[in-house]
Amino acid sequence: MAITTTGEKPQPRPVELEHVDTRTAPGKSEAAIEAANRGQLVTGYEHLTVFETIKTFKLATLVCFAMAFSAATDGYQIGINASIIANKGFVAQFATQTSADGSPALASPILSGWSSIMSCGQIIGMTSLPFLSSRYGRKVGMYSYWLVLVGSVIAESVTTVWQGWLVGKLLAGIGVGCVQSNVPTYISEVAPVRIRGTLLMAYSLWWTLGSFFAQVALQHLSRSDPTDFRTPIYTQWAQLGLMLLIYLVVPETPAWCVNAGKLDRAKKELLKLHRGVENYDVDHQLQVLVMSAEHERALAVEQRREHWYEIFRGTNGLRTVISLWTNMSQQFIGLTLFGTFGTYFFQQAGIDDPFRVKVITSSIQIGTVLVLVTVVDFTGRRLLACSGTTLSWLSCIAIGIIGVAPEVKASTYIFVMFACFWNVGLAANGATGWGYIGEISSQRLRPYTAGFGAASTCVIGVIMNVLVPYMTNANEWNWELKTGWFYAGVGAPFALGMWFLIPETTGRSAAELDELFERRIKPWRFHKTRTATQRLVQEEAH
Repeated sequence: MAITTTGEKPQPRPVELEHVDTRTAPGKSEAAIEAANRGQLVTGYEHLTVFETIKTFKLATLVCFAMAFSAATDGYQIGINASIIANKGFVAQFATQTSADGSPALASPILSGWSSIMSCGQIIGMTSLPFLSSRYGRKVGMYSYWLVLVGSVIAESVTTVWQGWLVGKLLAGIGVGCVQSNVPTYISEVAPVRIRGTLLMAYSLWWTLGSFFAQVALQHLSRSDPTDFRTPIYTQWAQLGLMLLIYLVVPETPAWCVNAGKLDRAKKELLKLHRGVENYDVDHQLQVLVMSAEHERALAVEQRREHWYEIFRGTNGLRTVISLWTNMSQQFIGLTLFGTFGTYFFQQAGIDDPFRVKVITSSIQIGTVLVLVTVVDFTGRRLLACSGTTLSWLSCIAIGIIGVAPEVKASTYIFVMFACFWNVGLAANGATGWGYIGEISSQRLRPYTAGFGAASTCVIGVIMNVLVPYMTNANEWNWELKTGWFYAGVGAPFALGMWFLIPETTGRSAAELDELFERRIKPWRFHKTRTATQRLVQEEAH
């Protein structure tokens, strides 16, 4: 059975890779037969440690880390959008009203419009790119959103009216949404299973670095030239140039080639990614991908669930909910408040140097992510995701308490401390969240699940981007630190839900995850459940 996508001509499978039905093959053990029934083969590398895996698959590791660099542009765009609205030159350029002391001010509806249009753009990018990348490949998707990002930077560089900035933010949102959908998918399909968590977290590392440098640039300019807001925008051209160089040299994912029926190309891409790996058996590794893809496709045909919209039904529906839950929780524990409007929130809360506080909290995020990247494949994803989300939620409660308690000299310092705790929690949530976006779904539906999962968080983002300026603006609702109570309330079910919905995926191949979901194992029991691959590996070891 050749594997094809709608509208594509099937390609014949190479003779040496003709599928053997191992269920009836003589001499096969019970464990081998069960694994084959579930579309699983051992790769021969399951015994490697994290460091041995990195050493063995140096090129594949480097490719994934380089692809994650795209997240720096994502983080920089989000960071600029969050903090540039506190830049004096930016305010003077785009102000449409004056504050009580006669100085220029940005109107709340315009602030909401800028942030909301970016979230709307992200939704467009996340929900449209999967159809392009599924049909034509991940690399075609890369080039497409790169051009959109170029258009956004041009608009940001030349506009002199708030409507022009609106256009720039729309294009930026589309481009960033595509990045958030495509890059985790690419890394999930290319990364060696043993270090997939670390490489997926590299996306969060680059995102945090991009956001941090946006804060550094604006904080530096607030002192050296408070009216200059164009220079940070111009620096994005360097990022786009590096992105293009990376996209030109990285290979297409072998998993996409297999799903598209392009087995000859899949073999070539496997050889590119694993150049220099000693005794690498490309035919066997291709057969591992083929068996997993055939099993998923056969199951979909059997259940009459072959279309993309099956991401909303049955087990695939549960996988979609799990993939989006961690990232969506961010929206309900204060992402828009501390992230998108972080500097503005600190400014409205009475902090003398809001840019400096934002740099401090961003620095803490970087440090946290660096630690997480090194430990995730040892500790696992579930504990980090659940505990990080809970920490951020508890920080919102603490900030709300500060907001209603009598103000003392230490109030500001306590507030900044809990803002730092919030950022530590978010770093754990975000670093693991993008991993779940990329790896939870089945291989066949991955781009659609990833796109919808990421887009659903932006729908909530649109709502929050409208509400937060009113909550924090001194000329509107003026909630100040009491805004923490809002997020404590709406975030409670999401923080609690993490502990019941989020599974442990460390060290699991795509085929093993398929098995665990097919067997309807409770998410919190994934790490305690043995798969067919584990039984086969144990049998072969003896």
